[in-house]
Amino acid sequence: MQQWSQLSLTAKVLIGMVIGLSLGLVMRYATPGNTLVELYLVNGIFHVVGQIFLSALKMIVVPLVFTSIVCGACSLKDISTLGRLGGKTIALYLFTTFIAISMAMGVALLVAPGAGANLESATQFAARTAPSISEVIIGMFPSNPFEAMASGNTLQIIVFALLFGIAIAAAGKPARPVVEMFQALNEVMMKLVTLIMNLAPYGVLSLMATLFYTMDLAAIGNLIQYFLVVAGVLVLQVLVTYCSLLKMTTGLSPKIFLTKMQDAIMFAFSTASSNATIPVTMEAVTRRMGVKNEIASFTIPLGSTINMDGTAIMQGVATVFIAQAFGVDLAINDYLMVIVTATLASIGTAGVPGVGLIMLAMVLQQVGLPLEGIALIMGVDRLLDMIRTAVNITGDSVVTCIVAKSENNIDLDVFNDIHAGDTEENIDFHHIVKEDQTVSA
Repeated sequence: MQQWSQLSLTAKVLIGMVIGLSLGLVMRYATPGNTLVELYLVNGIFHVVGQIFLSALKMIVVPLVFTSIVCGACSLKDISTLGRLGGKTIALYLFTTFIAISMAMGVALLVAPGAGANLESATQFAARTAPSISEVIIGMFPSNPFEAMASGNTLQIIVFALLFGIAIAAAGKPARPVVEMFQALNEVMMKLVTLIMNLAPYGVLSLMATLFYTMDLAAIGNLIQYFLVVAGVLVLQVLVTYCSLLKMTTGLSPKIFLTKMQDAIMFAFSTASSNATIPVTMEAVTRRMGVKNEIASFTIPLGSTINMDGTAIMQGVATVFIAQAFGVDLAINDYLMVIVTATLASIGTAGVPGVGLIMLAMVLQQVGLPLEGIALIMGVDRLLDMIRTAVNITGDSVVTCIVAKSENNIDLDVFNDIHAGDTEENIDFHHIVKEDQTVSA
Protein backbone atom coordinates (compact mmCIF):
# COMPACT_ATOMS: atom_id res chain seq x y z
CA MET A 1 0.00 0.00 0.00
CA GLN A 2 2.90 2.34 0.77
CA GLN A 3 4.41 1.66 -2.66
CA TRP A 4 1.03 2.51 -4.30
CA SER A 5 0.85 5.85 -2.46
CA GLN A 6 4.34 6.74 -3.67
CA LEU A 7 3.43 6.29 -7.34
CA SER A 8 2.63 9.36 -9.43
CA LEU A 9 -0.97 9.97 -10.45
CA THR A 10 -0.02 9.25 -14.08
CA ALA A 11 1.34 5.82 -13.12
CA LYS A 12 -1.74 5.06 -11.02
CA VAL A 13 -4.14 5.97 -13.85
CA LEU A 14 -2.11 3.94 -16.36
CA ILE A 15 -2.14 0.91 -14.05
CA GLY A 16 -5.89 1.31 -13.55
CA MET A 17 -6.42 1.50 -17.33
CA VAL A 18 -4.39 -1.66 -18.02
CA ILE A 19 -6.06 -3.62 -15.21
CA GLY A 20 -9.52 -2.51 -16.35
CA LEU A 21 -8.83 -3.42 -19.99
CA SER A 22 -7.48 -6.83 -18.94
CA LEU A 23 -10.39 -7.53 -16.60
CA GLY A 24 -12.89 -6.62 -19.32
CA LEU A 25 -11.33 -9.00 -21.84
CA VAL A 26 -10.95 -11.80 -19.27
CA MET A 27 -14.59 -11.51 -18.19
CA ARG A 28 -15.74 -11.40 -21.81
CA TYR A 29 -13.87 -14.46 -23.04
CA ALA A 30 -13.30 -16.51 -19.87
CA THR A 31 -16.85 -16.17 -18.50
CA PRO A 32 -19.06 -15.52 -21.57
CA GLY A 33 -22.71 -15.05 -20.70
CA ASN A 34 -22.11 -15.57 -16.97
CA THR A 35 -25.10 -14.01 -15.22
CA LEU A 36 -23.26 -13.36 -11.96
CA VAL A 37 -20.41 -11.58 -13.74
CA GLU A 38 -22.76 -9.42 -15.78
CA LEU A 39 -25.13 -8.65 -12.90
CA TYR A 40 -22.73 -8.01 -10.03
CA LEU A 41 -19.50 -6.93 -11.73
CA VAL A 42 -20.12 -5.43 -15.18
CA ASN A 43 -23.57 -3.92 -14.55
CA GLY A 44 -22.96 -3.70 -10.81
CA ILE A 45 -19.68 -2.56 -9.29
CA PHE A 46 -17.84 -1.46 -12.45
CA HIS A 47 -20.87 0.31 -13.95
CA VAL A 48 -21.67 2.17 -10.71
CA VAL A 49 -18.08 3.25 -9.97
CA GLY A 50 -17.45 4.29 -13.58
CA GLN A 51 -20.62 6.33 -13.86
CA ILE A 52 -20.02 8.01 -10.48
CA PHE A 53 -16.55 9.00 -11.67
CA LEU A 54 -17.94 10.43 -14.94
CA SER A 55 -20.68 12.27 -13.04
CA ALA A 56 -18.10 13.72 -10.64
CA LEU A 57 -16.06 15.05 -13.57
CA LYS A 58 -19.12 16.52 -15.26
CA MET A 59 -20.30 17.94 -11.91
CA ILE A 60 -17.37 20.34 -11.67
CA VAL A 61 -17.25 21.43 -15.34
CA VAL A 62 -19.85 24.21 -15.14
CA PRO A 63 -18.72 25.83 -11.86
CA LEU A 64 -15.06 25.51 -12.87
CA VAL A 65 -15.57 27.05 -16.32
CA PHE A 66 -17.76 29.84 -14.93
CA THR A 67 -15.49 30.83 -12.03
CA SER A 68 -12.30 30.56 -14.13
CA ILE A 69 -13.63 32.73 -16.95
CA VAL A 70 -15.08 35.31 -14.55
CA CYS A 71 -11.68 35.53 -12.80
CA GLY A 72 -9.90 35.83 -16.12
CA ALA A 73 -12.28 38.46 -17.54
CA CYS A 74 -12.36 40.67 -14.44
CA SER A 75 -8.53 40.68 -14.32
CA LEU A 76 -8.26 42.15 -17.84
CA LYS A 77 -7.06 45.73 -17.75
CA ASP A 78 -7.89 46.31 -21.42
CA ILE A 79 -11.11 44.83 -22.81
CA SER A 80 -9.67 44.95 -26.33
CA THR A 81 -7.36 42.16 -25.17
CA LEU A 82 -10.37 39.87 -25.23
CA GLY A 83 -10.95 40.43 -28.95
CA ARG A 84 -7.29 39.77 -29.68
CA LEU A 85 -7.35 36.55 -27.65
CA GLY A 86 -10.51 35.39 -29.39
CA GLY A 87 -9.14 36.12 -32.85
CA LYS A 88 -5.88 34.27 -32.24
CA THR A 89 -7.58 31.30 -30.61
CA ILE A 90 -10.28 30.76 -33.23
CA ALA A 91 -7.80 31.27 -36.11
CA LEU A 92 -5.44 28.64 -34.65
CA TYR A 93 -8.29 26.18 -34.05
CA LEU A 94 -9.50 26.56 -37.65
CA PHE A 95 -5.94 26.25 -38.99
CA THR A 96 -5.23 22.99 -37.13
CA THR A 97 -8.61 21.60 -38.22
CA PHE A 98 -7.81 22.45 -41.86
CA ILE A 99 -4.43 20.70 -41.56
CA ALA A 100 -6.05 17.69 -39.85
CA ILE A 101 -8.65 16.93 -42.52
CA SER A 102 -6.26 17.68 -45.40
CA MET A 103 -3.68 15.25 -44.00
CA ALA A 104 -6.40 12.66 -43.27
CA MET A 105 -7.68 12.70 -46.84
CA GLY A 106 -4.16 12.63 -48.28
CA VAL A 107 -3.18 9.56 -46.26
CA ALA A 108 -6.53 7.84 -46.96
CA LEU A 109 -6.12 8.36 -50.72
CA LEU A 110 -2.58 6.99 -50.52
CA VAL A 111 -3.50 3.89 -48.48
CA ALA A 112 -6.98 3.39 -50.05
CA PRO A 113 -8.56 1.51 -47.10
CA GLY A 114 -11.88 0.96 -48.92
CA ALA A 115 -10.55 -0.02 -52.33
CA GLY A 116 -12.14 -3.23 -53.62
CA ALA A 117 -14.24 -3.66 -50.50
CA ASN A 118 -17.58 -3.57 -52.34
CA LEU A 119 -19.29 -3.25 -48.98
CA GLU A 120 -23.04 -2.99 -48.71
CA SER A 121 -25.19 -2.12 -45.75
CA ALA A 122 -28.92 -2.22 -45.27
CA THR A 123 -28.71 -0.06 -42.17
CA GLN A 124 -29.82 3.51 -42.65
CA PHE A 125 -28.39 6.35 -40.59
CA ALA A 126 -30.91 9.00 -39.66
CA ALA A 127 -28.97 12.24 -39.77
CA ARG A 128 -30.06 15.11 -37.58
CA THR A 129 -30.38 18.53 -39.11
CA ALA A 130 -27.30 20.57 -38.29
CA PRO A 131 -27.88 24.20 -37.28
CA SER A 132 -26.79 27.05 -39.53
CA ILE A 133 -23.96 29.40 -38.59
CA SER A 134 -26.46 32.17 -37.78
CA GLU A 135 -28.38 29.85 -35.44
CA VAL A 136 -25.16 28.93 -33.64
CA ILE A 137 -24.18 32.60 -33.21
CA ILE A 138 -27.63 33.52 -31.86
CA GLY A 139 -27.59 30.45 -29.64
CA MET A 140 -24.33 31.57 -28.03
CA PHE A 141 -26.20 34.23 -26.05
CA PRO A 142 -28.32 32.77 -23.23
CA SER A 143 -31.76 34.11 -22.50
CA ASN A 144 -31.49 32.41 -19.11
CA PRO A 145 -27.93 31.89 -17.81
CA PHE A 146 -29.12 29.51 -15.09
CA GLU A 147 -30.80 27.33 -17.71
CA ALA A 148 -27.56 27.37 -19.71
CA MET A 149 -25.65 26.17 -16.64
CA ALA A 150 -28.25 23.51 -15.85
CA SER A 151 -28.09 22.13 -19.40
CA GLY A 152 -24.29 22.46 -19.63
CA ASN A 153 -24.34 24.68 -22.73
CA THR A 154 -20.64 25.56 -22.82
CA LEU A 155 -20.80 28.40 -25.36
CA GLN A 156 -23.59 30.18 -23.50
CA ILE A 157 -21.75 29.77 -20.19
CA ILE A 158 -18.58 31.23 -21.74
CA VAL A 159 -20.45 34.27 -23.11
CA PHE A 160 -22.30 34.98 -19.85
CA ALA A 161 -19.15 34.50 -17.74
CA LEU A 162 -17.18 36.88 -20.00
CA LEU A 163 -19.88 39.57 -19.79
CA PHE A 164 -20.22 39.08 -16.04
CA GLY A 165 -16.45 39.31 -15.53
CA ILE A 166 -16.21 42.45 -17.67
CA ALA A 167 -19.05 44.02 -15.65
CA ILE A 168 -17.20 43.23 -12.39
CA ALA A 169 -14.04 44.87 -13.76
CA ALA A 170 -16.03 47.91 -14.91
CA ALA A 171 -17.62 48.28 -11.47
CA GLY A 172 -14.21 49.01 -9.98
CA LYS A 173 -13.62 49.31 -6.24
CA PRO A 174 -17.17 48.43 -5.06
CA ALA A 175 -16.82 45.05 -6.78
CA ARG A 176 -13.51 44.16 -5.08
CA PRO A 177 -15.23 41.77 -2.60
CA VAL A 178 -16.86 39.99 -5.57
CA VAL A 179 -13.47 39.64 -7.27
CA GLU A 180 -11.93 38.17 -4.11
CA MET A 181 -14.88 35.80 -3.73
CA PHE A 182 -14.50 34.45 -7.27
CA GLN A 183 -10.72 34.14 -6.88
CA ALA A 184 -11.31 32.09 -3.72
CA LEU A 185 -13.97 30.00 -5.49
CA ASN A 186 -11.58 29.34 -8.35
CA GLU A 187 -8.94 28.03 -5.93
CA VAL A 188 -11.55 25.84 -4.26
CA MET A 189 -12.65 24.43 -7.63
CA MET A 190 -9.05 23.60 -8.59
CA LYS A 191 -8.63 21.79 -5.28
CA LEU A 192 -11.87 19.89 -5.99
CA VAL A 193 -10.37 18.86 -9.33
CA THR A 194 -7.36 17.47 -7.46
CA LEU A 195 -9.62 15.55 -5.07
CA ILE A 196 -11.47 13.89 -7.94
CA MET A 197 -8.26 13.18 -9.83
CA ASN A 198 -6.97 11.20 -6.85
CA LEU A 199 -9.95 8.87 -7.29
CA ALA A 200 -9.34 8.60 -11.03
CA PRO A 201 -7.45 5.25 -11.12
CA TYR A 202 -10.51 3.44 -9.76
CA GLY A 203 -12.92 5.27 -12.06
CA VAL A 204 -10.75 4.63 -15.13
CA LEU A 205 -10.38 0.94 -14.17
CA SER A 206 -14.16 0.56 -13.98
CA LEU A 207 -14.82 2.40 -17.26
CA MET A 208 -12.27 0.35 -19.19
CA ALA A 209 -13.50 -2.95 -17.70
CA THR A 210 -17.09 -2.17 -18.73
CA LEU A 211 -16.10 -0.94 -22.20
CA PHE A 212 -13.96 -3.93 -23.17
CA TYR A 213 -16.49 -6.40 -21.78
CA THR A 214 -19.30 -4.94 -23.90
CA MET A 215 -17.36 -3.93 -27.04
CA ASP A 216 -17.71 -6.21 -30.04
CA LEU A 217 -14.06 -6.64 -30.94
CA ALA A 218 -14.98 -8.67 -34.03
CA ALA A 219 -16.23 -5.45 -35.63
CA ILE A 220 -12.72 -4.05 -35.51
CA GLY A 221 -11.40 -6.99 -37.55
CA ASN A 222 -13.82 -6.18 -40.39
CA LEU A 223 -12.58 -2.59 -40.66
CA ILE A 224 -8.99 -2.97 -39.46
CA GLN A 225 -7.45 -0.98 -42.32
CA TYR A 226 -9.84 1.95 -41.85
CA PHE A 227 -9.16 1.85 -38.10
CA LEU A 228 -5.38 1.86 -38.55
CA VAL A 229 -5.48 4.75 -41.04
CA VAL A 230 -7.59 6.94 -38.72
CA ALA A 231 -5.49 6.04 -35.67
CA GLY A 232 -2.27 6.64 -37.61
CA VAL A 233 -3.32 10.09 -38.81
CA LEU A 234 -4.46 10.99 -35.28
CA VAL A 235 -0.97 10.17 -34.02
CA LEU A 236 0.59 12.17 -36.88
CA GLN A 237 -1.56 15.16 -35.97
CA VAL A 238 -0.09 15.16 -32.47
CA LEU A 239 3.54 14.31 -33.28
CA VAL A 240 3.89 16.32 -36.48
CA THR A 241 1.31 19.12 -36.60
CA TYR A 242 1.01 20.00 -32.91
CA CYS A 243 4.64 19.46 -31.94
CA SER A 244 5.93 21.38 -34.98
CA LEU A 245 3.49 24.23 -34.43
CA LEU A 246 4.39 24.48 -30.75
CA LYS A 247 8.15 24.45 -31.43
CA MET A 248 8.07 26.91 -34.36
CA THR A 249 5.76 29.47 -32.76
CA THR A 250 6.93 29.38 -29.14
CA GLY A 251 10.26 27.56 -28.96
CA LEU A 252 8.83 25.39 -26.15
CA SER A 253 9.82 21.74 -25.90
CA PRO A 254 7.24 19.33 -27.39
CA LYS A 255 8.74 16.54 -25.27
CA ILE A 256 8.08 18.40 -22.02
CA PHE A 257 4.62 19.37 -23.27
CA LEU A 258 3.61 15.78 -24.05
CA THR A 259 5.03 14.56 -20.74
CA LYS A 260 2.88 17.04 -18.84
CA MET A 261 -0.18 16.13 -20.92
CA GLN A 262 -0.12 12.44 -19.95
CA ASP A 263 -2.81 12.68 -17.27
CA ALA A 264 -5.19 14.72 -19.42
CA ILE A 265 -4.66 12.43 -22.42
CA MET A 266 -5.48 9.32 -20.38
CA PHE A 267 -8.57 11.00 -18.90
CA ALA A 268 -9.76 12.00 -22.38
CA PHE A 269 -9.13 8.49 -23.72
CA SER A 270 -11.07 6.79 -20.92
CA THR A 271 -14.02 9.22 -20.88
CA ALA A 272 -14.20 9.99 -24.65
CA SER A 273 -15.51 13.43 -23.69
CA SER A 274 -13.70 16.74 -24.19
CA ASN A 275 -16.17 18.49 -21.90
CA ALA A 276 -15.71 15.99 -19.06
CA THR A 277 -11.93 16.40 -19.39
CA ILE A 278 -11.99 20.23 -19.13
CA PRO A 279 -11.04 20.27 -15.42
CA VAL A 280 -8.06 17.98 -15.95
CA THR A 281 -6.92 19.84 -19.09
CA MET A 282 -7.09 23.19 -17.29
CA GLU A 283 -5.13 21.77 -14.36
CA ALA A 284 -2.45 20.52 -16.74
CA VAL A 285 -1.94 23.80 -18.63
CA THR A 286 -2.12 26.09 -15.58
CA ARG A 287 -0.38 24.25 -12.75
CA ARG A 288 1.94 22.02 -14.76
CA MET A 289 2.72 24.29 -17.74
CA GLY A 290 2.45 27.71 -16.13
CA VAL A 291 -0.22 29.23 -18.39
CA LYS A 292 -2.05 32.07 -16.64
CA ASN A 293 -5.69 31.47 -15.76
CA GLU A 294 -6.98 34.41 -17.81
CA ILE A 295 -5.77 32.62 -20.97
CA ALA A 296 -6.57 28.99 -20.09
CA SER A 297 -10.04 29.81 -18.76
CA PHE A 298 -10.96 31.15 -22.21
CA THR A 299 -9.12 28.87 -24.66
CA ILE A 300 -9.73 25.46 -23.04
CA PRO A 301 -13.57 25.63 -22.69
CA LEU A 302 -13.81 27.23 -26.14
CA GLY A 303 -11.60 24.51 -27.61
CA SER A 304 -13.70 21.73 -26.09
CA THR A 305 -16.66 23.21 -27.97
CA ILE A 306 -15.29 24.17 -31.39
CA ASN A 307 -11.93 22.41 -31.81
CA MET A 308 -12.73 19.22 -33.73
CA ASP A 309 -9.37 18.12 -35.14
CA GLY A 310 -9.88 14.47 -34.18
CA THR A 311 -13.38 14.47 -35.63
CA ALA A 312 -12.12 16.20 -38.80
CA ILE A 313 -9.57 13.41 -39.27
CA MET A 314 -12.29 10.80 -38.91
CA GLN A 315 -14.41 12.67 -41.49
CA GLY A 316 -11.57 12.87 -44.00
CA VAL A 317 -10.68 9.19 -43.81
CA ALA A 318 -14.35 8.10 -43.59
CA THR A 319 -15.29 10.12 -46.70
CA VAL A 320 -12.53 8.50 -48.76
CA PHE A 321 -13.26 5.06 -47.30
CA ILE A 322 -17.02 5.25 -47.97
CA ALA A 323 -16.47 6.58 -51.49
CA GLN A 324 -14.07 3.71 -52.26
CA ALA A 325 -16.29 1.10 -50.58
CA PHE A 326 -19.29 2.14 -52.65
CA GLY A 327 -17.26 2.60 -55.83
CA VAL A 328 -17.96 6.35 -56.10
CA ASP A 329 -15.29 8.46 -57.81
CA LEU A 330 -14.82 11.90 -56.25
CA ALA A 331 -13.30 14.75 -58.23
CA ILE A 332 -10.71 17.19 -56.88
CA ASN A 333 -13.49 19.75 -56.40
CA ASP A 334 -15.34 17.28 -54.17
CA TYR A 335 -12.29 16.79 -51.96
CA LEU A 336 -11.80 20.55 -51.67
CA MET A 337 -15.47 20.89 -50.75
CA VAL A 338 -15.04 18.28 -48.02
CA ILE A 339 -12.08 20.20 -46.57
CA VAL A 340 -13.94 23.53 -46.51
CA THR A 341 -17.20 22.06 -45.22
CA ALA A 342 -15.57 20.09 -42.39
CA THR A 343 -13.39 23.02 -41.33
CA LEU A 344 -16.31 25.45 -41.12
CA ALA A 345 -18.58 22.81 -39.60
CA SER A 346 -16.20 22.51 -36.63
CA ILE A 347 -17.74 25.79 -35.46
CA GLY A 348 -21.11 25.47 -37.21
CA THR A 349 -22.19 22.43 -35.18
CA ALA A 350 -20.79 23.52 -31.84
CA GLY A 351 -22.76 22.36 -28.83
CA VAL A 352 -24.86 19.79 -30.73
CA PRO A 353 -25.03 16.24 -29.27
CA GLY A 354 -23.55 13.57 -31.54
CA VAL A 355 -21.55 16.26 -33.31
CA GLY A 356 -19.13 13.81 -35.00
CA LEU A 357 -21.81 11.88 -36.90
CA ILE A 358 -23.77 15.05 -37.66
CA MET A 359 -20.71 16.64 -39.20
CA LEU A 360 -19.93 13.48 -41.18
CA ALA A 361 -23.50 13.39 -42.47
CA MET A 362 -23.15 17.02 -43.60
CA VAL A 363 -19.92 16.22 -45.42
CA LEU A 364 -21.29 13.12 -47.15
CA GLN A 365 -24.39 14.99 -48.28
CA GLN A 366 -22.22 17.79 -49.64
CA VAL A 367 -20.43 15.44 -52.07
CA GLY A 368 -23.35 13.12 -52.82
CA LEU A 369 -22.22 10.04 -50.90
CA PRO A 370 -24.86 7.78 -49.30
CA LEU A 371 -25.49 8.40 -45.59
CA GLU A 372 -25.92 4.66 -45.37
CA GLY A 373 -22.11 4.49 -45.43
CA ILE A 374 -21.97 5.79 -41.84
CA ALA A 375 -23.27 2.40 -40.71
CA LEU A 376 -20.06 0.83 -42.06
CA ILE A 377 -17.82 2.63 -39.58
CA MET A 378 -20.06 2.74 -36.52
CA GLY A 379 -18.71 -0.60 -35.27
CA VAL A 380 -15.25 0.86 -34.57
CA ASP A 381 -16.25 4.45 -33.94
CA ARG A 382 -16.47 4.08 -30.15
CA LEU A 383 -12.81 3.13 -29.79
CA LEU A 384 -11.70 5.74 -32.32
CA ASP A 385 -13.77 8.33 -30.46
CA MET A 386 -11.60 7.71 -27.39
CA ILE A 387 -8.42 8.35 -29.40
CA ARG A 388 -9.69 11.43 -31.20
CA THR A 389 -10.90 12.96 -27.92
CA ALA A 390 -7.34 12.66 -26.62
CA VAL A 391 -6.14 14.39 -29.80
CA ASN A 392 -8.73 17.15 -29.44
CA ILE A 393 -7.71 18.10 -25.88
CA THR A 394 -4.03 17.97 -26.91
CA GLY A 395 -4.82 20.46 -29.66
CA ASP A 396 -6.67 22.66 -27.15
CA SER A 397 -3.59 22.70 -24.92
CA VAL A 398 -1.15 23.44 -27.76
CA VAL A 399 -3.22 26.42 -28.88
CA THR A 400 -3.47 27.58 -25.26
CA CYS A 401 0.33 27.52 -24.88
CA ILE A 402 0.82 29.34 -28.19
CA VAL A 403 -1.67 32.08 -27.32
CA ALA A 404 -0.27 32.39 -23.77
CA LYS A 405 3.31 32.72 -25.09
CA SER A 406 2.25 35.38 -27.60
CA GLU A 407 0.63 37.34 -24.75
CA ASN A 408 3.57 36.78 -22.33
CA ASN A 409 1.17 34.99 -20.01
CA ILE A 410 3.07 31.77 -19.43
CA ASP A 411 5.63 31.06 -16.69
CA LEU A 412 8.52 29.46 -18.59
CA ASP A 413 10.18 28.27 -15.38
CA VAL A 414 7.06 26.29 -14.51
CA PHE A 415 6.77 24.90 -18.04
CA ASN A 416 10.38 23.74 -18.10
CA ASP A 417 10.20 22.23 -14.60
CA ILE A 418 9.29 18.60 -15.26
CA HIS A 419 8.04 18.22 -11.67
CA ALA A 420 5.91 21.38 -11.61
CA GLY A 421 2.45 20.69 -10.20
CA ASP A 422 3.37 17.30 -8.78
CA THR A 423 2.86 18.43 -5.19
CA GLU A 424 -0.71 19.49 -5.95
CA GLU A 425 -1.63 16.15 -7.55
CA ASN A 426 -1.72 14.05 -4.40
CA ILE A 427 -3.86 14.66 -1.35
CA ASP A 428 -3.36 12.97 1.99
CA PHE A 429 -6.95 12.04 2.87
CA HIS A 430 -5.88 11.50 6.51
CA HIS A 431 -4.54 15.07 6.78
CA ILE A 432 -6.47 17.11 4.23
CA VAL A 433 -5.91 20.52 5.86
CA LYS A 434 -2.46 21.74 6.78
CA GLU A 435 -2.15 23.86 9.91
CA ASP A 436 -1.32 27.02 7.98
CA GLN A 437 -4.26 26.45 5.61
CA THR A 438 -7.00 26.06 8.21
CA VAL A 439 -10.13 27.98 7.24
CA SER A 440 -11.73 29.93 10.04
CA ALA A 441 -15.22 31.33 10.07
